[in-house]
Amino acid sequence: MGQRILGLDVGDRTVGIAASDLLKMTAQGVKTIRRGELADDLARLDELMHEYDAVQLVVGLPRNMNGTEGERCEFVRSFAAEIKKMRPDAEIIFWDERLSTVAASKSLIAADVSRKKRKKVIDKMAAVFILQGYLDSLTK
Repeated sequence: MGQRILGLDVGDRTVGIAASDLLKMTAQGVKTIRRGELADDLARLDELMHEYDAVQLVVGLPRNMNGTEGERCEFVRSFAAEIKKMRPDAEIIFWDERLSTVAASKSLIAADVSRKKRKKVIDKMAAVFILQGYLDSLTK
């Protein structure tokens, strides 16, 4: 089986995860990890990396609207550094995710998904938008 790319939307309470198809053209939502102990979060991510044969991770970087990096970016970069310690072979690509959650939310609203259900899938959908943005940039 070929390698896929995983997309991550890292938050305080959850990590949304998406995976590319084998041709690296489309992104699909995989799951949302409920954050707990860092070691547990990393172990679950490691399992997914093995399951999807993925060493490339596209991690959403939540820049401020003016393009600067704030404390949210530091939080995400710190999480990514922990991934590198766990998996030195991982290639981490940071991707500007400024509007991914907004786009995911609008997409779910347009699909008439209930507020309760949106809350459950929003992080996974944001990861899809992050990864799809990256995949689209590869074909340009």
